Amino acid sequence: MPSFDVVSEADMIEVKNAVEQSNKEITTRFDFKGSSAKVEQKDNELTAFADADFQLEQVRDVLTTKLAKRKVDVRFLDPGKIEKIGGDKVKQVIKIKNGIESDDAKKIVRVIKDSKMKVQASIQGEAVRVTGAKRDDLQAAMAMLRKDVPDMPLEFNNFRD
Repeated sequence: MPSFDVVSEADMIEVKNAVEQSNKEITTRFDFKGSSAKVEQKDNELTAFADADFQLEQVRDVLTTKLAKRKVDVRFLDPGKIEKIGGDKVKQVIKIKNGIESDDAKKIVRVIKDSKMKVQASIQGEAVRVTGAKRDDLQAAMAMLRKDVPDMPLEFNNFRD
């Protein structure tokens, strides 16, 4: 029976490349000369450092631009609150969301069931598996999910025929 998985995972290699490009641009930009502005990555967490709130905003703008150019959806980013770390220096922890939370998975299943399509959805950990009798039904379900669930960065993988 044909099936596919609905997942929400950021491409961590592209995130790493975007962080490196951001740091490279920050070191060469004139408005960041002599400052300690930078972005660090640890697993699924980015930390932006700057000398002031305005500069931190500029660092985040550079980062989101680089992520967008590398086709990483910025909806994966979950910015934390801005913290002072001594003197005028500030930092902000930005978490990268991976996996679909149970509330969001239930919402996806409900959207599929309410559509009256000839497909079934089941929650499989941090993914939602959608199965159907015809490949066309599955492709229609993908299109419907892209349209009806705009607040989550969804990807479709593991397509089986």
